[in-house]
Amino acid sequence: MGREEQIIQERLRKIEELRKQGINPYPNKFDKKQTIQECLANKIGEKVKTSGRVMIKRDLGKIAFVRLQDGTGEVQLIFQEGKIPEDKRKFLKKYIDAGDFIGIEGETMKSKTKEFSILVKKIELLTKAILPLPEKFHGIKDEEEKYRKRYLDILMNPETKEIFVKKAKFWETVRNFLKERGFLEVETPVLENSAGGASATPFKTHHNALNLDVFLRISMGELWQKKLMVAGYEKTFEIGRQFRNEGVDMEHLQDYTQMEFYWAYANYLDGMKLTEELYKKLAKEVLGTLKFETHGYNVDLGKKWEMYDYEKLIKKHTKVDIYTDDEKKIRKVLDELKVEYDPKASKWRLVDSLWKYCRKKLAGPGFLINHPVEVSPLAKRNPDDKRKVEQFQIIIAGTELGNGYSELNDPIDQEKRFEIQAKLKEAGDTEAQEHDKEFVEALKYGMPPVCGFGVSERLFSYLLNKPIRDCVAFPLMRPEENNNEGK
Repeated sequence: MGREEQIIQERLRKIEELRKQGINPYPNKFDKKQTIQECLANKIGEKVKTSGRVMIKRDLGKIAFVRLQDGTGEVQLIFQEGKIPEDKRKFLKKYIDAGDFIGIEGETMKSKTKEFSILVKKIELLTKAILPLPEKFHGIKDEEEKYRKRYLDILMNPETKEIFVKKAKFWETVRNFLKERGFLEVETPVLENSAGGASATPFKTHHNALNLDVFLRISMGELWQKKLMVAGYEKTFEIGRQFRNEGVDMEHLQDYTQMEFYWAYANYLDGMKLTEELYKKLAKEVLGTLKFETHGYNVDLGKKWEMYDYEKLIKKHTKVDIYTDDEKKIRKVLDELKVEYDPKASKWRLVDSLWKYCRKKLAGPGFLINHPVEVSPLAKRNPDDKRKVEQFQIIIAGTELGNGYSELNDPIDQEKRFEIQAKLKEAGDTEAQEHDKEFVEALKYGMPPVCGFGVSERLFSYLLNKPIRDCVAFPLMRPEENNNEGK
């Protein structure tokens, strides 16, 4: 029998003993009066009643020390002979282990080493842990284990716990920023008859009640929010989960949080001003500064934001003229640059691969503008150059961290672009958009000029300089092989 199995058997024995004594090792309530943080704010000699998880227990005979942790902090408990009923001290010694949840009553004091502590007078077992915690000072090192048992990673590593506190602050800031500017928060469908609003491969599922195949949304209700613009709302936004059946890497997940807003009577220039203000606000709230290092780039959101031209940048870094050069030349250049691409991809998918190569050379912050209409089927054309659209992408640290445009509200132009996208999909382009006839019909009733914008939690991961998977509490994992219950 291994060391861990011995610990498990010993704790199971303790549970059985407690039950025989009429003590419930899993009571349903404890009247907690103060959090640990509130206890720490008390004066010496104050009575307190708190609870939490035992992280460390050291029994030195006449005195025992416990590190107690709750969601607000950690405090030292002292169990001293003569200061606590003997039966309570013996209860601690015999039945309480690291990992257990306990409730205590006592009074605040300073230990001999001047550490703020609680001298315990009463103790109650609230939850008996069966499995032992990882080593306090080592935590979980294995990456697979860290994601699979994220609850332990959060428990043992304050840095991991802080990520999700900051993430809550990130989305709270986004929500408050938009509400303060008159945007209405809305909810749109997650299940759709056709996955619209973006160029991506959707997840497909079946709706039993209606007996039809549906898709999980790939955008944050883009086409639905535009229908709300038709309906008369002028400022809307949604924060929620969306799904794209694509690869996993440092920047991409298949199930993630996105925000999109839609703003009537505004265009992409207005969108750039608003989003620059939003990003500066987010950096200050989450990081406390506009200057940070991330993914090998030094970024200063406080400096003047650049304007990057799609066509000119590609020409500068690859010598390709995206409007005159053919697929053969573009493939040749991609091969020379050792950029991976789908051999069945159409010309404009290949051009997009060229752009992504060039993007890595830009530290930002800046806006990418003047995208070809072929790569952005939902954006309004540039009146000065019909080959291009009024779109902007926020570029920071060599990646795209936000996308917006003046929304296309010409139903005839939109229908023609959907028809082109449908042909690409028939030819095997899984990311091409479908012809959404219901959306075109809504546009025919009239939609005002609108600026739309979307940003995902990738921005948060870049602010923290971490892979996006580290910034998700419970990323999807393959089922563990030979998984033994309780192990």
